[in-house]
Order: sequence, then C-alpha cells, then structure tokens
Amino acid sequence: MEAAIAIARFYGTSLDPAEFRPAAGEEIPSPASLVVWLREAGLWAQAVRLRWRHLMKMDGGSPVVLLLSDGSAAMLVGVNAANNVIMLRDPRASANESPVPVDELRLSQVWSGEVLLVRPERGLSEEDQPFSLAWLVRVVLRQRQILRDIFISSLTITMLQLLPPLLVMITIDKVLTHQSLSTLAMISLLLAIMMLYDTLLGSARRLLIVTIGTRVDAYLSLHVFNRLLRLTLDYFESHPSGEVTFKAAMIYRVREFLTGRLLTTFIDIATLLILVPFLFYLNVTLAWMVVVFALCVVLIVIAFMHPIRVLIGKLVNAEIARSAVLIETVHGIRTIKSLALEPAQREKWDEKVAEVGKWRMAAGRLSNWPQTLANPLERMAHTGVVMIGAYIAITNNQEGLGVGSLMAFMMLSGRVAGPLVSMAKLMDDFEEVRMAVAKVAEVLNQPSETNAAGGGLRPKFAGAISFDKVVFTYPRSSSPALDGIHFEVPAGTMLGVVGKSGSGKSTITRLLQGINREYSGFLKIDGTDLREINLQHLRKNFGVVLRENFLFRGSVRENIIGGRPGLTLEDVVRAARLAGAEEFIERMPAGYETFIEEGSPNLSGGQRQRLAIARALITDPRILILDEATSALDPESEALVNANLLRIATGRTMVIVSHRLSSLTECDLILVLDRGKVMDLAPHRVLLERCAIYRQLWTQQNRHLETQGPRHAAHSPVLVQGD
Repeated sequence: MEAAIAIARFYGTSLDPAEFRPAAGEEIPSPASLVVWLREAGLWAQAVRLRWRHLMKMDGGSPVVLLLSDGSAAMLVGVNAANNVIMLRDPRASANESPVPVDELRLSQVWSGEVLLVRPERGLSEEDQPFSLAWLVRVVLRQRQILRDIFISSLTITMLQLLPPLLVMITIDKVLTHQSLSTLAMISLLLAIMMLYDTLLGSARRLLIVTIGTRVDAYLSLHVFNRLLRLTLDYFESHPSGEVTFKAAMIYRVREFLTGRLLTTFIDIATLLILVPFLFYLNVTLAWMVVVFALCVVLIVIAFMHPIRVLIGKLVNAEIARSAVLIETVHGIRTIKSLALEPAQREKWDEKVAEVGKWRMAAGRLSNWPQTLANPLERMAHTGVVMIGAYIAITNNQEGLGVGSLMAFMMLSGRVAGPLVSMAKLMDDFEEVRMAVAKVAEVLNQPSETNAAGGGLRPKFAGAISFDKVVFTYPRSSSPALDGIHFEVPAGTMLGVVGKSGSGKSTITRLLQGINREYSGFLKIDGTDLREINLQHLRKNFGVVLRENFLFRGSVRENIIGGRPGLTLEDVVRAARLAGAEEFIERMPAGYETFIEEGSPNLSGGQRQRLAIARALITDPRILILDEATSALDPESEALVNANLLRIATGRTMVIVSHRLSSLTECDLILVLDRGKVMDLAPHRVLLERCAIYRQLWTQQNRHLETQGPRHAAHSPVLVQGD
C-alpha cells in the first residue's frame, strides 16, 4: 500500500489509505485491489508478471512497483545494465536515502515476478470515453481469442457441411448406378463421423458464444453501474428514476444483438464465402436464382427500414413513460396507500399501457409486411430451385445437371438462402439497436463527477468555512439562488442557517458538499478553494443528515458503517452512543444485527434519524451538516436528538439548517438569509436586537409562548438545548 501511495505521489496524485477497499478476506493487499485503487484515483494501472530481462530494459524514467513474496513492495527507480543490477528503494524511505543495488540472484529469492505498472492516463480512459456503438464493438473485439476460435470452428463446420451433399451426389450418381454396397457402407461411415464432429464442434461453438456473451454482459453491468454512480446529483433530480433505469437497461438489448444476432450473422458470412462459390461450381443458373431471390429480400427490408425506425422510436418513448410510472408508484407506495390514490395511479398506468400497446401493434403490423413479402421469395430460393433444376435436367441437360447434383444443390441452397435472408433481417434489427444505443447514450454520456472525484488536493481539514461573493443559479432558473453570499466562520463553530423558504439555506449545504460546482466567487474550507479539493476526499470528511434519510436493506450495523472499510463494531457503538441511538438499538431483538427492511418500516422516524446521525458520525467528520434533520420528528424524538447536539459538536464544525429557530439558540453563530443574500450573522441574542427578519421569524414561531407566562417560556428552550 505504501508503494502505491508513493508512486501515485510521484505522478502528483494523493491517495488516502482510508479509501483503500481490500477484497473480502484479503489480509495483504492484492495486485487487483491496488490496481482498482489507483484507477479510482485517476491513474492508469496494470498488474503484470515480468522476468529479470524485462526489468533490465526499464529506462528508469518512472518508478515501477515490485510486489515481493512476503507481501511488501519495493520501487524500481533505476537500472545499471553495465553491472547487471537494478536500483530498488523502500517506499517508506525518505527522499534523501540512496537506492539499493540488487542483482538477479538476490531478487529471485524475494520476488516471483509480480509488478505494478502505473502512469498517468493519456487522454480519456476507456471508462470515460463516450458511449456509442463503436465503443461497444471495441468491447466485444477485446475477446479476440474467443472470436478467433468461433471463426475457426465456424469455418470447420462449413467445410463439414459441404461433404454430406457431395456424398449424397456420389451415392445417387454412382452407388445406385453400380449398386456398390461397399461404397455405400464407406459413405455411411463418413457421414456418421462427420455428424459426430459437427455435433461436437457445434456444441463447442455455442459454449464459446455463451462465454463471450457472459464476459461482455459482466463488463457492461459494471461499466453502466459505475457511470451511473459518477453522474451528478442534478441529473438524477431532473430526470425520473423510471426513465433513467429503463434507458440504462437498454444496453442489454445492444449486448444481445452484438453477441447474438450480429455474431451469428458474421458466422453465416463465413459460411457464404465457402458455399456460394461451390453453388456456382455445381450450376451457374440455379446459383444466380438463389442470389437474385436473396437480393430481392434485401431490397424489401431496406424499403421498410425508415418507417419502422420511426415507429420503434415512438414505442421506446412510450415504454420509457410507462416505466417511469411504475418506478414512481413503487417509490411512492406509502403515500398512495395512505391517500387512497390507487384508482388515480391505476388510471395513469392504464393510459401508459394503452400507449405502449398502440405503438407496439403499429410497429408489429408494419414489421409484418417485409416478412410477408419476403417469405415467398425465401421459399422460392429453396424449393423453386427444385422445379427449375428438374426442368433443366429434363429438357436441356447441356449443363451436366444430374439427379445427384440437383439433390446436392438443393441441400446447399437452403444453407445459403438462410444466411442471405438473415443478413437482410439484420438491417431491420440494427434500427432497433441504434435507437437503444441513442437512449443509453442519453444517460451514460452526461457530464460526470469523474475529474473532481479522481484528482485534486486532499488536505487535512480543521473546519473553517469561507464564502466570498458566491453567486449560484440553478439550471433552468432565471434568478440566482445565492446572490453574492459573503461570510466566514472559524473551525469548531456551531453555525445555524435560517431564512424563509427559497432563501438559499439548502443551497449552501449543496455547495459545501460539492454537489453543485458551477458557481462564481470563492468557497473555501481552511483556506483551500473547494473546487481544488478531491471530491471523494471532501465528502468523506463531511457528515450529512437530511430531513428524510434513506436506510438500506441490511442490519443496523451495516447501515451505520455504510460500507466503509476498516471500521469495527466498536466504531459503530461509539457513533450510535454519540447519536443517542444506543438505547433503542440495544432493545431491538438482535441488537446491532437487527435487519432493516426496505423503507425501514420497523423503525420510528426518530430512530431512523438517529441512525442517520450515527452513520454520519461513524468517520468522525470535521464538518457535520444537519439539513432540516429534525423538522420531520415528533417533539420527543426531536428533544432526544437536540439533547446530543452539543456533545456531537465537540471538536467539529456544524452547519445546522432549520426552520425552527428555537432549536438554534445554542449555536455560536446564526446566518440569516433572505432571497439568496446574507442579512446578518451573529448569535441568537444579538440577532433578536438588530435583525428585523430574524426577530420577525422568532416572533411568529414563539408567539404562543408569550401567552403561557414566563415559566413556560423559560423552560421551553431547555428541551431543545444544543440544536
């Protein structure tokens, strides 16, 4: 791990050991895990096996990591070919220490050949390249060895397919004429052997096709999921979940085309390269008949391509709309049930299903026409040959067409007409695939957070926050959400943020998390511009609790850890205790191993919120954001959460966004916003005296306390102390 950090630093990239994710059960970092870690940091990395002679050819311009047998590593920093030694440096050694010369014998005792090659990415990595049909073809072509084996097996099978018609021709023309039983037995034995070989090769070829399909499917699944995770939050907020998932899933239609229909069609082309010349060898007239009929089928398919493409586009759009309704219904089922909205959703679903059915029927009707017109031509290419061939054989046999030759031609013409028609139909399928590629590209080619997440600085945070004339406007909005925001808070400050709806409170937290980065002005943390900070590093040093927090299916412990490597049950207990969640977790049937279903129906709102706070605190973040974290809670749950806030705030900066001003009275500073501008920044008592907007909000929310007498008014803030 130290070697990976050192070589990344050599290329100007800082790696955080806390972000390294070893494979399950891996005590010593494996080459594969290190490669993934380096690639996530924006570097090109590959684990390979080399020999001594390869090391001697290294130019020494950049270091190479040698993975030693005992789990440690050394860095190759130079080569002395004259003395036949390489220069190695301990990755933990200081820059002043000289490298150690090592010869082949000494190295062979501690090194088995594993090497980690690392360099900066040159241009766009394969994962970052725009999604297109050409990109997909390159993914398939990476399986060159399997494709080669498929092609060889296809050629062999084609050659074997030539022999049965020839043997049948010999049987009819020779065996029956001379009544030679020994020749018949020999031909029968050859046919049996060829059938066996054809069966075995066909089975092997099908397994190879399944293998290449499985590999491509696995790669595409990983690629699509990674690209989705790297998209900006803005994209998901502005597009329905059903639309995104449906479009992304269309990549599997393309995969099925590339590894299914397209691959088998290219196999058919290999068949044609051998069979068509042989048909012309048997009989030129009949061969031209087969080719002409096949070309007519091609012309029919081409004539219908454009109108079918239009209908398929409308069908896909209707399916996307239907999928959006389905996903929306599943996500909002609690609201639908509670408000008895089933009839309205059912009506909406019926409309979308009817729309899909209409366009599917229209596309089906139109697609039926080329099949209807091509079907008799396809049959003529096979059965019509028999009639014409028989006529030639009876009336004018100058071409030497015998009964055996006619039978052989019939057997082979069926194998030729089929691939020719398949090639024509392939163009029809290509229109649907091209539409699918366009829909997938609409999702995967969106701007991502890749650059911000992979590069940038990784400073150690204290928690000082500075906004300097920050202006930010949401897309498709005419007025700025933040208009020249300017304020500073020192590290360790408990900052409250208040204002009317739409004043920019949540926008401040979004900018702090790097969700929106298209702003003008300067936003700094500890003096470092936020846009220069590695995005992943930034968010790992933030804890965020929202008004409604999503808990994943899994145990309480898994939800609090959040998939972060290296954390133990002791860390979970500490975070739960700090968030005030320990007392109810211990009362659960299985404690920290209690399983939480989707939607967490077995937890109250206060319990979910305290688990979310524990999840935010598990990494001991320097900055903690509570964005309306208690506004949806009942008074008792809110009091429990608020009672722990002063304890939670110790040693960290807290940004608390809340509509309830009474929960912010213990904050060191309160930021008052109005229409995207800073109205004031001061403690609660000062704001009551000098800020008219704050005083108005306070009066509106606490008017009922003035009628209850001083005893109640004095007692109320104690219940929410520390928020």
